Amino acid sequence: MDEQDKPTIIVAMGGHAFIKPGEKGSIRDHERNAEAICGYLMYLVEKDYNIVITHGNGPQVGALLLKNELTRDQVPPMPLDVLVANTEGSLGYMMQQSMLNQLRRRNIQRYVVTVITQVLIDDKDPAFCKPTKPIGPFLSQEEAEKRAQDLGWDIVEDSGRGWRRVVPSPYPIKVIQHRTIKEAAANGHIVIACGGGGIPIMKNANNDYQGMEAVIDKDFTSSILATEINADILIILSDVPQVYKNYNTPNQRALGALTIYELEQLIKEGHFPVGSMGPKVEAILQFLKKGGKRGVITSPDNLANALEGKGGTHFVGRC
Repeated sequence: MDEQDKPTIIVAMGGHAFIKPGEKGSIRDHERNAEAICGYLMYLVEKDYNIVITHGNGPQVGALLLKNELTRDQVPPMPLDVLVANTEGSLGYMMQQSMLNQLRRRNIQRYVVTVITQVLIDDKDPAFCKPTKPIGPFLSQEEAEKRAQDLGWDIVEDSGRGWRRVVPSPYPIKVIQHRTIKEAAANGHIVIACGGGGIPIMKNANNDYQGMEAVIDKDFTSSILATEINADILIILSDVPQVYKNYNTPNQRALGALTIYELEQLIKEGHFPVGSMGPKVEAILQFLKKGGKRGVITSPDNLANALEGKGGTHFVGRC
């Protein structure tokens, strides 16, 4: 089959995929987890998909912001858009190297490329008045409140897992490099892009691009990119193998397959919290409503089973 005719798949994973519970987030932690994730992604390579990988950066960009604040008297602090670019490069490098090593071990001849990606936003987005995007480590309420007082943080309790800093998270409008990403993937290269949701930029009064202090949700950016490059499947990796109705309650029920209508009903009923599954299902929904064929939410270790129809939660567009 010609490369141009192969189905294109986007796989989106969170920044916490690089740091497991109980780990400190050292370089060794990141490398070990990147290696494991790429091992699971090799299923897609062996099935000969054209592949685009996106990822979050919440813990990593939060750590860089904390370094900014602790060293601002010794080193000039960098704005948030530059820190997003930093994590796009560093996490992309780890994923790129791990994927290349997996390919070499199997004698598979495919290239891997990381694209430092800019994403257009509206500078009047209401998110700038109400920060909602959690970044950085989970903290106790006492520690979070202390940092809010000492460092001026906005903080929030994050889905029962602890307290975290929040920053503005505007909605993405356009992925600037989407044509480059599409062409590279269509030529058989494995593309790592839109790290951390991409670098948020706006158009200023001179119609020039200008960075903005924000972090874009990687699931929403992945959805926009999937539409722009006509991806066949959008997969969002989570820490659970399926999406659940009444999650974490005695009435919890795993969801196998959903139509657009069924998904919209569950969203209206409030089954998917903003701090956890909410952005993932909303991103899938937007992809399907704009013509996408199929969405999947599952965990990395369940990826192969999900694509074979033996696990995960599947979302289908209108027939």
